[in-house]
Amino acid sequence: MTTKRNYLFVSTDGLHVDCAWRIQREGHEVRYCIQNQAEADIGDGFVPKVDDWREHTDWADVIVFDDVLGEGEKAAALRAEGHAVIGGTPYTDRLEDDRSFGQDELKKAGVNILPYKEFTDFDSAIAHVRQHPKRYVIKPSGEAQNIKRLLFVGMEEDGSDVVRVLEAYKRVWSETIKVFQLQQQVTGVEVAVGGFFNGSEFMEPININFEHKKLLPGNVGPATGEMGTSMFWTPPNRLYRETLAKMAPKLKEEGFVGYMDVNCIVNGHGIYPLEFTARFGYPTIQIMSDGLNMPLADLFHQMAAGSEKKFKAKKGFQVGVRLVVPPYPFKDKETFESYSKGAAIVFKRPQTEGIHIHDVRRVNDEWLVTGGAGLALVVSGLGPTMKDAQKQAYGRIKNILIPNMYFRDDIGDRWADDSDRLHTWGYLREV
Repeated sequence: MTTKRNYLFVSTDGLHVDCAWRIQREGHEVRYCIQNQAEADIGDGFVPKVDDWREHTDWADVIVFDDVLGEGEKAAALRAEGHAVIGGTPYTDRLEDDRSFGQDELKKAGVNILPYKEFTDFDSAIAHVRQHPKRYVIKPSGEAQNIKRLLFVGMEEDGSDVVRVLEAYKRVWSETIKVFQLQQQVTGVEVAVGGFFNGSEFMEPININFEHKKLLPGNVGPATGEMGTSMFWTPPNRLYRETLAKMAPKLKEEGFVGYMDVNCIVNGHGIYPLEFTARFGYPTIQIMSDGLNMPLADLFHQMAAGSEKKFKAKKGFQVGVRLVVPPYPFKDKETFESYSKGAAIVFKRPQTEGIHIHDVRRVNDEWLVTGGAGLALVVSGLGPTMKDAQKQAYGRIKNILIPNMYFRDDIGDRWADDSDRLHTWGYLREV
């Protein structure tokens, strides 16, 4: 029988409410704190809430943080006091928040990176593109990188489309975008490799995942935080050995505990890391939780305690799909309140398996959309093939009714082509 433990979740905007809800259902005590008061009712009716997490640290057996942007300093301080904490450090926060720093650290660790240049003003960037015409990606740093529509992938060989976008950003976004990168663009397969780090080493198995960030099927439309992810677990392979594994000594030195992921473009010439996620990804962690062959609470405890190197995961593939409502992926309070606030989430037949809450609260046993972003649910499926995982996920979605709901119906389709290329290039070979 699993030992009953106390878990304290500290959230910026309610991101990991589903993890808290799951661990509570596994039989443990949970307390949940959302620091942004505008999002404070997320999870109401699902998990017990507290106003000031600092008053509950001594109660907790495990403390879990869900974000970067300064949360690593809090997590590191609590670890220094002897608490078991899942969360970053100022260093690992910076890996994600400061794109140039993250690239420089990869280079120091012996990882190949794409050429890039950092800018603090648009005129210099425009001049650079005109002097060195080629295809670039515009990548804002700091808090501006959370505005996903600001990332722009150039398609013109002479960089003329990038120049036009930079000129527009100069007129409209100069007060928001203080620092940004121009990174040389390459083509290939976009794939991420991630793992749970227990303070001294990466736990096994490793996770290989494929994010689907564009709003519409076919990978078109505006960039979003995420519309869905496909994934599988694997022993260490070449992709992991040549990227994430090289960061392990520095992460051990930092005492980092949590999930670390690096998104890459790979092709027949090499692996090119793009950016870090130095925390749980969303919906990645929701999908992962269904792929465990053990309670999520036990994995979190083993990770925070540094007591295990291996954990139990299911074989096969997993697919997770985000169900969203207006105004996602944009921020528009009036649109949200008109179309989505308080929208009922209705199940044709009772079902919780594979269903993960996002910005949801429960009133009189009814599930209602809340928050302000338009994020409702994540629905996952798993199976021995990617097609089987897709079928299960989309079969579960057919059971759900939400007014004005939309989602991508092609999550996982990329695998048919991506798998051939990744295997041909040898990146999924176990080493």
